[in-house]
Amino acid sequence: MKEVTVQELKNKIDNNEEFQLIDVREPFEYETSNLNGINIPLSGVVIEADKISKDIPVIVQCRSGKRSAQAIMLLENEGFTNLSNLKGGILAWKEEIDPELDVY
Repeated sequence: MKEVTVQELKNKIDNNEEFQLIDVREPFEYETSNLNGINIPLSGVVIEADKISKDIPVIVQCRSGKRSAQAIMLLENEGFTNLSNLKGGILAWKEEIDPELDVY
């Protein structure tokens, strides 16, 4: 499974690179803090797979990287080949990029 670090994600954002960010946490988690990704909870990721791009890089994130890894496995079974897991999730983002970010 491909992974990107939070620093690599920040560089993509700063450089206005084309990619899609999918946040597979629950809506209440997303409301607490998010990185402006599309919120598709893990439980609905296959059902809502049509919202996920197949022709640009897609980074999948959650709180720590575990649920996003599960989501990637499910989506790869649906034929996706352009997915990367955000290593450490939003917790790593808080630790390395934005210490002011609220996480639960």
